[in-house]
Amino acid sequence: MTIVERIEELVKRNHLSIAELERKAGLPNGQIRRWSTSNPGIDKVEKVADFFNVSVDYLLGRTNNQYTDLPKDIETIAAHIDKDVTEDEIENIKNYIEFIKSRRK
Repeated sequence: MTIVERIEELVKRNHLSIAELERKAGLPNGQIRRWSTSNPGIDKVEKVADFFNVSVDYLLGRTNNQYTDLPKDIETIAAHIDKDVTEDEIENIKNYIEFIKSRRK
């Protein structure tokens, strides 16, 4: 999946248009569409990643994990809940964190 395809997916999931994203992220009009044929600057990619609260690596297709800090967050939360947290409970915590992050947009 290309960077533009990943951004289109995030835009759709967040009920935005590419133009709205560009405005809200402080990018020039038409900038993201040009990334289909040219390489974007890292500063521009960072703006989009920050807007959606995802990793730059996710946008670049280097990982399918949108939230690189999530495992650390889960371990920290789990450690404060109980020492005997199961893998299923950790998965539920992860899903809840992802849900909360998606609703903040």
